[in-house]
Amino acid sequence: MNTAFDKIMSGLCDAKSYLDGERSGFVVHEIEIPEPDVREIRERTGLSQVAFARSIGVAPGTVRNWEQGRRRPHGPARVLLALLNEEPAAVQNMLILGSKRTS
Repeated sequence: MNTAFDKIMSGLCDAKSYLDGERSGFVVHEIEIPEPDVREIRERTGLSQVAFARSIGVAPGTVRNWEQGRRRPHGPARVLLALLNEEPAAVQNMLILGSKRTS
């Protein structure tokens, strides 16, 4: 009988095997998220760097560094910027709704 514990242990063993270099039998899903043009995305929102930073939950210096090429957005920030690039109104509406729920 496969208990929840057995399934979790099996998954952990698979993960360890993969990290140890075993690649046969594994399916890896990789999603390529394009490098965002942060300045262009921000300018389309009509927000200042400070207001844009506040709206996406990062420090203003982070937005400045992205725009000036000193740093690049990674992980969730990169995904959020890609979404803002494609569907700015939808993302901004969701961010507004989320902030109203937590206030």
